[in-house]
Amino acid sequence: MIRVLVVDDHPVVAQGLQAILDGDPEFRTVGVLSTAVGLGAEIARLSPDVVLLDLEMPGVDGLAALEGLTGVKVVIFTAYGDRVGPALQAGARGYLLKGAPAEVIRQAVRTVQHGGTYLQAMSTGPPARLSERERDVLAGLADGLSNKAIAARLGVTERTVKFHVNGIFNKLSVDNRTGAVVAAMERGLLSFRTGGAPEP
Repeated sequence: MIRVLVVDDHPVVAQGLQAILDGDPEFRTVGVLSTAVGLGAEIARLSPDVVLLDLEMPGVDGLAALEGLTGVKVVIFTAYGDRVGPALQAGARGYLLKGAPAEVIRQAVRTVQHGGTYLQAMSTGPPARLSERERDVLAGLADGLSNKAIAARLGVTERTVKFHVNGIFNKLSVDNRTGAVVAAMERGLLSFRTGGAPEP
């Protein structure tokens, strides 16, 4: 059973999340908080596996609270789709928009609990025309793999992977691996990933 702590200052949203989770025997809501003030102490008391955390709350916002957390996996649950990068850099392992379907929410919590990262697809940028091989390399970037590991996965040389990484950067107008993953997610090229955080 996956123990989840919900942190959201909107009662309807918090109750909805609790109903979605507690309606499935795989999950159990161990607490519902309306503020991130004192969140570390509540996590120590309640021992959740995963925290569903809103970003915009009175007192302490979600990003500020996230930066001080250790030993727990966090999925951001927010109305704002433009803070994916800062959230990932602050330590979030998942990012969902409010209004996400129930099964997407459960899948995000499940993926994060099992060591992965879940990013909800958001089509907010123009489509990028990536080749099939570039998409394969992008999947490796999303899984947090090095160029060497991607080369081993795809059965190509490390030099070939580097060539495709540069192509991805150019097409997505980014200059680092995290930026590529975030930009790809924003354009609907990635919906979730299962590895660690991308290398800078």
